[in-house]
Amino acid sequence: MPRADFYLIAKPRFSEQPLLLVCELARKAFATQQPTLILTRDFAQAEALDDLLWSFDEDAFIPHQLAGDDDDAHTAVLIVPPGVDTPTRTLTINLREQCPQSYGERVLEVVAADPAERDGSRVRWREYQRLGFDVSKFDM
Repeated sequence: MPRADFYLIAKPRFSEQPLLLVCELARKAFATQQPTLILTRDFAQAEALDDLLWSFDEDAFIPHQLAGDDDDAHTAVLIVPPGVDTPTRTLTINLREQCPQSYGERVLEVVAADPAERDGSRVRWREYQRLGFDVSKFDM
């Protein structure tokens, strides 16, 4: 059964910069050798995340790139802006307003503290349940 984990941002460190939590999740995925897709809302968010993955922790190296070139299959973490097609991977971190069309074993939803974000996450929660996912929530 696929899993969907919702990470609700509460701590100031993450509420000020939600992409930091995405970096932490990508670091854990890379450490456990789970090939990961990060679905961004737009190209600007994809570029911001690309930059932050290089700089958020000087001791961390997470092989990553924007999706869409020949090295995609060999890169641990692929950042996928809308309109770019990529094969499914074990783990998907979803930053978009809708559930991914395809997914592997696990989807992570990063939800900002903003009330509108929380409303959208409730819709996705129900959709994952309808699709037969095992759904969990974590306050971060």
